[in-house]
Amino acid sequence: MSHPALLVIAHGSRDPRHAATVHALTQRVRAERPGLRVETAFLEFNAPSVPRVLERLAAEGADEVIALPLLLTRAFHAKTDIPSVLREARARLPRLHIRQADVLGPSPLLNATLGRRLREAGVRPGDIPRTGLVLASAGSSDPEAIAVIAEIARELRHTGWCAVRPAFASASLPRTEDAVRALRAEGVDRVAVAPYVIAPGRLPDRIAAGAEAAGADVLADVLGPAPELARLLLERYDEARVLTGASSLSA
Repeated sequence: MSHPALLVIAHGSRDPRHAATVHALTQRVRAERPGLRVETAFLEFNAPSVPRVLERLAAEGADEVIALPLLLTRAFHAKTDIPSVLREARARLPRLHIRQADVLGPSPLLNATLGRRLREAGVRPGDIPRTGLVLASAGSSDPEAIAVIAEIARELRHTGWCAVRPAFASASLPRTEDAVRALRAEGVDRVAVAPYVIAPGRLPDRIAAGAEAAGADVLADVLGPAPELARLLLERYDEARVLTGASSLSA
């Protein structure tokens, strides 16, 4: 192969919408860059698994793979699960050079995807100065991941929203409904909830339920297979590819 293959690694879910969304996103990545081999694998719940895809790539003659975590923050899966799976694969497939790319966030392209989903949900530019935004992520017990979400919320506050609050579907507080109610208590008349998650599933459903329970005015869709997100995957791939080349030159 002239270029490393791109292996997109998603977490996986029992919810069939999750895998369908991941496959739609990787299909858009293929369309963005014809000729690049793009494969999809899952850590759990869905097939194919990461080891199976890497074994198939090696059997078909691939010599380089860039493994890209389909994750928004550097939490447990990016720091522990995926590196462990890739270490085991390197031991079993010594001729296959495997490099792990960085996680997707934070990135202006993710913020652009959020904006797209909010516009699709009915938020107009003139609404933003009088609208409070809840940035609702899946949640994590990792302080680094929580800090990243808080920083993104602060950045979004400077783009014109009258207030922005982070919220979490699990592991951390506040919950989506609590953030919506807190904005109401501050006197914000209009509240929008933007799920900072890639694909549908149990936690995004929890975000939606919280938004509905608290009476949010707008609920945006998940990030999904947006063109901005596809470009971000290719950006992370290219960054890892440059680092791979630099490592080879210095070896």
